Amino acid sequence: MCRVLVIDDEEAVRQVVRRRLERDGYSVDTADSQESGVEAIKGHHPPYDIVVTDMSMETPTSGLEVLQSALSADVFTEVVVLTAYGNVANAVECMKRGAFDYVEKNIPGVDVFEVLSIKIGQALDRRRSSLATLRKIEQYSNPK
Repeated sequence: MCRVLVIDDEEAVRQVVRRRLERDGYSVDTADSQESGVEAIKGHHPPYDIVVTDMSMETPTSGLEVLQSALSADVFTEVVVLTAYGNVANAVECMKRGAFDYVEKNIPGVDVFEVLSIKIGQALDRRRSSLATLRKIEQYSNPK
């Protein structure tokens, strides 16, 4: 089962995302701050498959700190950054640092939770593909 961590300082957002993802069949943990999210990432074994994090919590760049922690724990963890205050500079920076995607919470006429569900499915597919490739590399570089 896919393990997802949702980090957002808004309880309503955390709960809606959690319910949606659990309905999609994922195992979901939540954290209410950058600090508690980073602690959850460091303390979770095996690592989370997907981390969904708000961009602005304690600081305007909290999402980048979470991204760094997630990728430090497992380079194959996929991170989706959510934001209520999207801008191109933040989106580019997140993607340059390895985020799977950057999703705005407040897009008129769009169900952001449906978009997020789709993005998580895509991120999980990429993670599985990356891990399968790694297993093949290990298999062929260490023949028995």
